[in-house]
Amino acid sequence: MTGQAAVTVIIPNYNGRAFLEPCLEALGRQICREFEILVVDNGSTDDSVGWLKERGIPAICLKENTGFSGAVNVGILQAKTPYVLLLNNDTEPEPEFVGELLRSIRRSKKIFAVSSKMIQFYNRDLMDDAGDMYSVVGWAYQRGVGQSSAGYNRPCQVFSACAGAAIYRRKVFETIGYFDEKHFCYLEDIDVCWRAKIFGYHNLYCPTAVVYHVGSGTSGSKYNEFKVKLAARNNIYLNYKNMPWPQLGLNALFLAAGIGVKYGFFKGIGFEKAYAEGVKEGFATMRSCQKVTFNRKHLTNYLAIQWELLAGMAVYIWEFSRRKFLIKDRNA
Repeated sequence: MTGQAAVTVIIPNYNGRAFLEPCLEALGRQICREFEILVVDNGSTDDSVGWLKERGIPAICLKENTGFSGAVNVGILQAKTPYVLLLNNDTEPEPEFVGELLRSIRRSKKIFAVSSKMIQFYNRDLMDDAGDMYSVVGWAYQRGVGQSSAGYNRPCQVFSACAGAAIYRRKVFETIGYFDEKHFCYLEDIDVCWRAKIFGYHNLYCPTAVVYHVGSGTSGSKYNEFKVKLAARNNIYLNYKNMPWPQLGLNALFLAAGIGVKYGFFKGIGFEKAYAEGVKEGFATMRSCQKVTFNRKHLTNYLAIQWELLAGMAVYIWEFSRRKFLIKDRNA
């Protein structure tokens, strides 16, 4: 877009040819021009690759599906700009979108990620995501999901940016590590933002960066056995990796209760077997994950995170009381 690009917009794509054209057209209408585009195709078997090549759209075409984490890591490592903006292929951003995210993250060098105001594509009166939260019982959830899109107009700190439409400070990845490819997909954005918080960075929500999101554009459904199992496994990884042993011990009963309630939820919709298999696999393989090394200089950050985990449960209860609120298992 410009020789002075400040941000690389990275679009992971897997068999998403139908979504690419409207997404790229919306990026072409951006008021801010300080960006360049990079599509990372994840081994698509539709005509995505040919379509990208015919139009000369900058793209890296992988031979196989490496999952969301693998694809965006390739893009981040390729980028040379100070910031990277991850954008799902099934989105259409408003013209102010890139500029508002850039303005927000430039406010402080201690900001790692900024989440956008994601609105449901087919029902624009309703929110899809206003930043992601995490709770002491091990539940990740989309702030604002299903509630009026007329609300959530105040910027604030959130536990994590939703990687479906968020900007990140690229250099920080070199310190905290990249998206964990063991996750493949689901909860990888919570994980990387949690690591950033341990290192003293903050994650924000920017209500003026508006984007419309189809949701489940790649996976095709909100719940299926693959998603339920993978999200359950990754949730075990999430806590094991980012909580020091004393914190895990402190929260063990809360986490166990959270697993029990979630099992009941998935039993009610017929996915209890997939959920149980995911939890079992998570415990069996969690030691293969790279656990964040505890450092005393981060103690204050750990205490702040513990408080956020407790507050996250209170926010969940408050939002649930306003509307039926779904436990997040990440829409791809």
